[in-house]
Amino acid sequence: MSHRKETTLSPTAPYEGLTGVYTIDPAHSTIGFSVRHAMITNVRGKFTEFEGILKLDGAHPTRSEAHLSVQTGSLDTGIAQRDAHVTGPEFLDSAAFPLMSFRSTGIVDTGDDRFRLVGYLRIKDVELPIHIDLEFGGASQDAYGHNRVGFEGTATLQRSEWGLDWNTALDTGGVLISDKVKLILDISAVQLNQAEVA
Repeated sequence: MSHRKETTLSPTAPYEGLTGVYTIDPAHSTIGFSVRHAMITNVRGKFTEFEGILKLDGAHPTRSEAHLSVQTGSLDTGIAQRDAHVTGPEFLDSAAFPLMSFRSTGIVDTGDDRFRLVGYLRIKDVELPIHIDLEFGGASQDAYGHNRVGFEGTATLQRSEWGLDWNTALDTGGVLISDKVKLILDISAVQLNQAEVA
């Protein structure tokens, strides 16, 4: 029997009850990506160790903030040899740059529970602007009485802009790895109580 209780949102002020500080729950969230490989298929992966804070202003959603930090060495594509290459010096160089991070600078409400989160993504020693298209997935109270919110997000970046430009040419033409990378976020965040925030 489920103890989950859905939060009722008012149609006139749909997010007002969500105001607070939330911590991203790694056990129920995914920070993933997809990149074209060998011109014919997509390789997908994820990072397994990360943390983040959401500061939600339900009355004025565009004043909300998001901060995320990801351990680059936690990459998992399902193939250990590939993970070692991508976390090595030719790509993420996790030994020298163990963290990549995102910090928001603004949010645009695009309607129908959708938002555009604007901010800066730092990979290695390069920080560049990026936007993430978000969809609000809902709010609920879990079995332990904690308030939760959910978001799904996507973003597209050119990895070479962050200096991740390693590649090799294919005999059949083209290159082994696309420059375009799609980020895929599935976020569940738990609201902190006042004592935890302080």
